[in-house]
Amino acid sequence: MALINKDTVSNKMSGRILKNKIAKVIFFIATIIGLLFLGALAYRILTQGLGSLDMDFLTGFTSQSPDRAGIKAGVIGSLWLMSVTAPVTLIIGVATAIYLEEYAKRGKFTRFIQINLQNLAGVPSIVFGLLGLTIFVYIFKTGEIVLAGGLTLGLLVLPVIVVAAQESIRSVPNDLREASYGMGATKWQTVRRIVLPAAIPGILTGGILALSRAIGETAPLLLVGAATAIFTLPSGIFDPYTAMPIQIYSWTKAPQPEFEYVASAGIIVLLVILLLLNSIAVFIRNKFSKRL
Repeated sequence: MALINKDTVSNKMSGRILKNKIAKVIFFIATIIGLLFLGALAYRILTQGLGSLDMDFLTGFTSQSPDRAGIKAGVIGSLWLMSVTAPVTLIIGVATAIYLEEYAKRGKFTRFIQINLQNLAGVPSIVFGLLGLTIFVYIFKTGEIVLAGGLTLGLLVLPVIVVAAQESIRSVPNDLREASYGMGATKWQTVRRIVLPAAIPGILTGGILALSRAIGETAPLLLVGAATAIFTLPSGIFDPYTAMPIQIYSWTKAPQPEFEYVASAGIIVLLVILLLLNSIAVFIRNKFSKRL
């Protein structure tokens, strides 16, 4: 019986080891394929765009001539959009997550909200563009201004921020809450002084990554009226605007083939800003993790 058991175990182990090796090879090949396509895309963008990337491009406005086209209005417009999107989504998103995790009673209504939040996180961005166009431009008659674009992008990333904040709050050990209650703290004091500080790394990381998605969106801004060509910088949230993805989109649709190089230069600028945002997210996460 001992020999039979050893043979059975050996056969099962050899089969599992073989399956593990096959899965490892498949995953490795899938990773290499993704890296190859990413490398090819990066090579094409860099070779086409670096020649057009200079100070005139960074400080100039768009033009019908590829040699004079610049992305300054798009960069400033995107920053104004984020100045609206970031505070609105972070405040509302974190407050919603706190309510759902700490105050709401578990029941059908709470589960209904959770399911819809997860579904909304996967809805195509153009649907949010239609929603923003209907609510902000048509109903509230805001016009084609920074405020309408920022709020539309806020609708887009709000479900993502809520879900990320919920996961961060849920990961805080219950022992910390119980210890706080045992010291006589109220519910809000426990949330403000114990739960939120412990959940800040995950909340900020998820928020910045969501904003990184928002800054690269094109479809919602096209629907709410972002200008493809503008020669003045917005000075407030009630001014017309353009954004980097809008300018890049307009350059790719231009008839002159030279605009492909200009669009590649714009993509490089956008990627640099996205990498900076992601680096900030990693830095914040590591900094707060060390404190905890």
